[in-house]
Amino acid sequence: MDHRLQWRAGRPADLDGWAALIARTAGVEQPAWFERRADLEQVLASTMNPAAANTILGIDGEGVARAYGRITKNPEGEKAIGYGAVDPGWQGTGIGTGLLGWMESVTRQRFAVDAMPGARPKLRLQAEEQHTHQAALFQAAGYRIVRYFNEMHRPLKDGVPEVVLDAALELVTFGPELHEPVRLAHNEAFQDHWGSEPRDHEAWGFVLNDPLARPDLSAVVLERATGRVAGYQLASHDAAIAGSRGYTEGYTDLLGVRREFRGRGVAQALLTDAMRRFAAAGMDQASLDVDSENPTGALALYTKMGYVAVSRSMAWDKEL
Repeated sequence: MDHRLQWRAGRPADLDGWAALIARTAGVEQPAWFERRADLEQVLASTMNPAAANTILGIDGEGVARAYGRITKNPEGEKAIGYGAVDPGWQGTGIGTGLLGWMESVTRQRFAVDAMPGARPKLRLQAEEQHTHQAALFQAAGYRIVRYFNEMHRPLKDGVPEVVLDAALELVTFGPELHEPVRLAHNEAFQDHWGSEPRDHEAWGFVLNDPLARPDLSAVVLERATGRVAGYQLASHDAAIAGSRGYTEGYTDLLGVRREFRGRGVAQALLTDAMRRFAAAGMDQASLDVDSENPTGALALYTKMGYVAVSRSMAWDKEL
């Protein structure tokens, strides 16, 4: 690691400087999403991934955060996921390579503690296609691309499709009483999705308490006879980023349909409802991200509903 920086775990007193580091980096790299102070507060509050062992900050001589790394891992998960950033003015100095080494070391430790028979430590990183400097760093460190994801946009000025929901189902706004039923539905719906792992209450709390979350723009489809969750659409809105991009968007963070309810127009109903909610809130477009090889045919569905791919990101893996 770079000896010009003091390296230590993140702590509450670092929140403002840590968030400022990420914002500076995002201002140059223009990612689709980046962590804010409220996200980092959740990171520090995690019991599954305690910050003392799973985060690192590089602080310069004037007390300014110049780099950070962190990993998350479910106790029974097949992988750890790494996150990090290096101040634009400090990139190209070997700090990124050092952070990757730290992440790999912590990943090995986490797998050793979890003691999963036959499991090989694996670290996964995510990068957007336009960030070629990250791709070069990952490739040089022995990572390989294992999956592509498409960022898709759908202009709302084109109107909203008419979709009639099955009479045995009803669509309602997402509220507190549905937090746990939707978590359980999500874990079932994503059992057959690549890379997905069940979300416990702490991981689900990150979704519910996301500072950008908009439950008023989110909806759930219920089976009338049983009250069982058939599907859900959880949305967010980033008002601050609209100025730099020149448009406003409602973002579908999670869309899922339980297997037994697939083929009944649930996803289409949820997406058209989302479009209506976004348009009523004065937004220019609906956006989402999809696994390019999604087994449910989601990519084809989104394309049929007018979504267009505008960028790609990649998942990079390395077995340690």
